[in-house]
Amino acid sequence: MQALDPVCKMTIDSDTAAAKADHNGTTYYFCMVGCKNAFLDNPKNYLPKKSLFSWLKK
Repeated sequence: MQALDPVCKMTIDSDTAAAKADHNGTTYYFCMVGCKNAFLDNPKNYLPKKSLFSWLKK
């Protein structure tokens, strides 16, 4: 399965990813341990921003 490294935006194969981490119930895959460490240091920098109006989508 293809996955997107949330730090460097590289497309990688989740089966052969260099690293992975779980955050809030979601598994993220990384091209290298450095990207994983950057993500774990501050996940909010790499996750999509929530809109102020996201509650309207309910």
